[in-house]
Amino acid sequence: MSASVASECNEVKDRYDSCFLKWYSEKFLRGTATNDECEPLFKDYKKCLDKALKDRGIDKMLQETMKNDQEHDE
Repeated sequence: MSASVASECNEVKDRYDSCFLKWYSEKFLRGTATNDECEPLFKDYKKCLDKALKDRGIDKMLQETMKNDQEHDE
């Protein structure tokens, strides 16, 4: 699996990726998925990634880019 954008999040990303791939292949593709059981791991990864982006000052650039994209879509 690929590394996270933030190296400090690699471990939690690997746990999420493993869970997601197993869920996707064993449940979703077979039509037996009733929920996304990996969601708590995704939330952990997102929390780690959000913190890393904020610590690097990248979060503000992303927000500004998304705002500009929305303005151009209107």
